[in-house]
Amino acid sequence: MAFTRATGKHRRASRTARTTRKIAGIATLAAGGVVASVASPALAATDEARTHDTGLQQAVVLGDELANSIEAQADAQQAAAEVAAAKAKAEAVAKKEAERRAEEARKKAKAAHEAKVRAARDAERKRLNAFVGPIADSYVSTAYKASSGLWSSGSHTGIDFHAASGTSVHAVGAGTVVEAGWGGAYGNNIVIKMHDGTYTQYGHLSSLGVSVGQTVAPGEQIGLSGATGNVTGPHLHFEARTGPDYGSDIDPIAYLRSHGVNV
Repeated sequence: MAFTRATGKHRRASRTARTTRKIAGIATLAAGGVVASVASPALAATDEARTHDTGLQQAVVLGDELANSIEAQADAQQAAAEVAAAKAKAEAVAKKEAERRAEEARKKAKAAHEAKVRAARDAERKRLNAFVGPIADSYVSTAYKASSGLWSSGSHTGIDFHAASGTSVHAVGAGTVVEAGWGGAYGNNIVIKMHDGTYTQYGHLSSLGVSVGQTVAPGEQIGLSGATGNVTGPHLHFEARTGPDYGSDIDPIAYLRSHGVNV
């Protein structure tokens, strides 16, 4: 005998069927581009008040939350990128400015060095070209080319400066000593090759203060005046020459004046 149910009488869908439908709905959304996950409480819900909830509603809510999270992450990443770019730009500007300042400092240092070198060169040139009188606060007692039987040539080959014995005698300019010792009629004498290639001689010295090969500066003491050699009294015999030997004499007054010495 067959049994049938009354028409309109339906049993509520089983828990397993409802859960399956929710999962299927979420899968459909995922296939359409909505990413979601269903919390375990939704799967286990049995309360009658939640009979009208659907998987779609849950997926939409979760999808919105995920989109907001992704957008926030993107904003944070963009902000971080902008900060990094600004920092890199600032560092590049600072580096460029530091390089500019370093280059400017290098140029200033180079200019200062060059100026220092020029000043030293000018000072050396000035020192080498400077001339002074051989005896301080003195005067010419016997002129150049004065005639007398006292000299073998018949005339004076230099000039005599008035000086008591022991008076300081100075090199008239920069040069190198080429003779220092006894010079016959000149007594103790010194001959210096000057920086400009001329020669100067200092005769009748009581003592010598330099030796051959020594370099001297303008105004440097080289000996003391005296009365050695062929003399009638103490004085300094001074000659200017074109060469180191006797007979190459030139006018010592004109020589000193041409170098700025007031004689």
